[in-house]
Amino acid sequence: MLNRQIHVSPAPNIPVRKSACLSALTLLVLSMSLSAATAGAASDSTDANARYQADRARCISGQSNQDRATCLKEAGAALQESRKGRLTDDKAADQSNALLRCNALPVDDRDACQRRMNGEGTTSGSALEGGISRELTVPDKK
Repeated sequence: MLNRQIHVSPAPNIPVRKSACLSALTLLVLSMSLSAATAGAASDSTDANARYQADRARCISGQSNQDRATCLKEAGAALQESRKGRLTDDKAADQSNALLRCNALPVDDRDACQRRMNGEGTTSGSALEGGISRELTVPDKK
C-alpha cells in the first residue's frame, strides 16, 4: 500500500500571505453583511411586535370594527405574516388593487369606478361605520 501526502498550495501567482488576506477580507465582509441583516430583522421584529401590541390593545378596548375574538385572531395572523415579510403598507399596491377590482365591472361602469378610485367624486363613511361610499355623477352616454 502506498501512502502519498498531497500538498495543496494556493492558486498560482498568488503568494500565501495575499491569499490569507483575501480569505480574511471575505470573512469580514460576510460577517458584516450577516450583522446588518440580523440588525434589520431585529428592527422589523420589534416593529411587528409593537404593531401587534397596538392592534391587541385596540381589540381589547373595543375600538376595532370586529368582535374581540376575531380581532385578536386577525392581530395574531398579521403578526405572523409580518414576521414572514408578507405584510407591508404599500400604498402603490393598494391603489393598484383598487383599480384591478374595477376590471370586474362591465365596460360601461369601469371608467367611472377607476375615476372614483383615483379620488374623483365624493367619499363618505369609514371602515368603522361599515364601509366607504364613493359617488361620482356622470352624464348618460347616448
